[in-house]
Amino acid sequence: MSHQEDIQYDRIKDAIEYISLHFKEQPSLEEMAAAVHLSPFHFQRLFHEWAGTTPKKFLQYTSLAYAKHLLKEDASSTLFDTSMETGLSGTSRLHDLFVSIEGMTPAEYRNGGKGLQIHYSFSDSPFGRLIIASTQKGICTLAFIEADEAALSELKNAFPGASISERQDNVQQQALKFFRREETDLPGLKLHLKGTVFQLKVWEALLKIPSGRLTTYGKIGESIRMPRASRAIGSAVGSNPVAYLIPCHRVIQSTGAIGGYMWGTVRKKAMIGWEASLTQESSLDLG
Repeated sequence: MSHQEDIQYDRIKDAIEYISLHFKEQPSLEEMAAAVHLSPFHFQRLFHEWAGTTPKKFLQYTSLAYAKHLLKEDASSTLFDTSMETGLSGTSRLHDLFVSIEGMTPAEYRNGGKGLQIHYSFSDSPFGRLIIASTQKGICTLAFIEADEAALSELKNAFPGASISERQDNVQQQALKFFRREETDLPGLKLHLKGTVFQLKVWEALLKIPSGRLTTYGKIGESIRMPRASRAIGSAVGSNPVAYLIPCHRVIQSTGAIGGYMWGTVRKKAMIGWEASLTQESSLDLG
């Protein structure tokens, strides 16, 4: 992934914000292109290269109607329940990836990662620049960032007892493949996370939401047999330390509204639409 890809996401982000605000007005291609200071031809090509679909279709994928469609479909086909039982993150045109979580030991948790060797690197992705970090047991952090220095400072604050150095190791390279559009079979990816028992349980449930699908906080609660813990589940979802790989962006409100996201609501919409464009039939009827 190149710096150019990061620049491309900035343009896409601006386009998503504009279309989200003006979608009911049905803006023309020319109007959308002008909003991001591109020619209509360049804008259409750029958007299609990034999302694999048109701007109008993309917004359908992030609309309330589409979200309700998926939630209704899951309720009737028990797709979410099936994915929970199999323990797989789902099969799609994007990936077929099994992710497993190992919690840090009580001593590692209590002492801020004391004794751990953590490697980190910066990279560009379809959703902007990110920092990714790993221990010898797996990925411990993946976050979308605005500035490298601030992100590194946050990593050091999260693991004050660890030895931290810059290096992109094999497990980081494997995780970054997750963002590739081509169909690829990836081996199991391991995460090594600092979290409470409850947080780890919620994060494991998130891993089982298939790519291109959506679920609700209530359904997560049902899946972990804690149906009345919606507020605590929301807090655990919001404290997810590994963006995208633990797909908290696939959790929405029961009304179908997209809801908030630690790394920005526009980025959450971008992820939902991007995944949907890879997994849904182009002829999907949202009416």
